[in-house]
Amino acid sequence: MSAVDETLLSRWRQVHQTPVTGWDLSELDGCSIEQQPPWSYLDLAREALVGANRALDLGTGGGEVLLTLVGALPRDTVATEGWVPNIAVATRNLASRGIPVVPYNAESDPSLPFQDDLFDVVLDRHEAYVASEVFRVLQPGGRFLTQQVDGRDFEETQAIFGGQSSYPDVTLEHLRADALAAGFEVTASQEWRGQARFADVATLVRYFAYVPWEVPDDFSVDRYALQLLDLHNSARDLTFTQRRFYLYARHPY
Repeated sequence: MSAVDETLLSRWRQVHQTPVTGWDLSELDGCSIEQQPPWSYLDLAREALVGANRALDLGTGGGEVLLTLVGALPRDTVATEGWVPNIAVATRNLASRGIPVVPYNAESDPSLPFQDDLFDVVLDRHEAYVASEVFRVLQPGGRFLTQQVDGRDFEETQAIFGGQSSYPDVTLEHLRADALAAGFEVTASQEWRGQARFADVATLVRYFAYVPWEVPDDFSVDRYALQLLDLHNSARDLTFTQRRFYLYARHPY
């Protein structure tokens, strides 16, 4: 391996191993271009929150998105977060707004740590959830809004690095069926496919630090050095397919 290759790998190791906290990808601004869905999650959330007395935000990350909704949130708002490094970040970010953060991860414990019929709005942006549990904690007439990353997101990485989708069942079809089985009335939904483009391999590797589920579980710069160097040396267009969908549902009276 040449000295140039070793220099590249050293740089990529550094950007990949730098700790990630919160959910702020602004460090990639100018180095990546991501198309956006035709809907606005924030606008949909504000609409769902109209008249709400109690709201729950599932998987708040570092609280960054929830903070943009502060003007629409009811005084009684609670957030959950399942990734340990983010719990402290979210707690700090949301404390000034009086929003408590409850540790919770639906992938390890399906039972939400809240009583029945407690909330009239549940929000979920890119977080795993159990439809029957969301239904349980919602009051009759309550609203549930979720935006999800489709399990087929960035499917090109499978051709590059191997592996398969970590979440093959995360599709609008499956989640709509789950919502209906739980007792929800699905009032609106939409799916979208767009593109994300990265300036170089370093930016792509840093993105993978934020979204490790887009690559094999054993991903590291050293383990996949040949593939990464091939991407760099071939000057391949680093464009990947994004997939998103949202689902808006109501707990019937």
